Formats: sequence, structure tokens, C-alpha cells
Amino acid sequence: MLEDTVKKMEDAIRKIDSLKGRDQTELLSLLCALRTEVGHLSETHEEQAHSIASLTEMAAHEATRQEKSPALMKHSVEGLALSAEGFEASHPKLVGIVNEICTMLASIGI
Repeated sequence: MLEDTVKKMEDAIRKIDSLKGRDQTELLSLLCALRTEVGHLSETHEEQAHSIASLTEMAAHEATRQEKSPALMKHSVEGLALSAEGFEASHPKLVGIVNEICTMLASIGI
């Protein structure tokens, strides 16, 4: 399930015409890191790992829509950040990756 979610996100990012070069490579790299960290998390906290993966997929979906909704994008990114907040002490690398993804999406106008 989690692998499918990350694969869908990677495919969606590859399809964004305006997102090429360094930004695309960096986002794909962050998703690879997220896959690893969520995989570790799913061994001990399966429901939370699923939530983080699902919210990341939602944010990627909103980012790749033809007709973008700033309100939905903001909501999805905030939900993703909130889902990772509880893991700050126990999984700092995971939270760092989620924060990087959120920051990058915001900085490139997605």
C-alpha cells in the first residue's frame, strides 16, 4: 500500500511540465527518503505511517491538478505537517523529510 502511494506521487511529479530539472530531482529524492522512513515507521506505527503516506499523496494530487485550488493545497500541506508533528521526538528524520517536502512545494508555488 505505502509503496503504491509513493509510486503514484513519483509518477505525478514526473508529469508536471513546469517542474523540471533540479526541483523535480529534489522532490523525487525526498520521496525516496520518505519511502524509506515511512517503511521503518510502518513496522511499529502502521496507522500513522499510512496517514502520512495518504496525506503526502493528497498534497501531490493537489499540486498536480490542472486547475489548482490554493485553499485545498494549503489544507493538504498543513494536514501533512500535522500528521508528522507527533513524531518529532521519536522520528526526527521523518519529520525533517515531511517538512522539506512541504517547504519545497510552497517555495515552487505548488
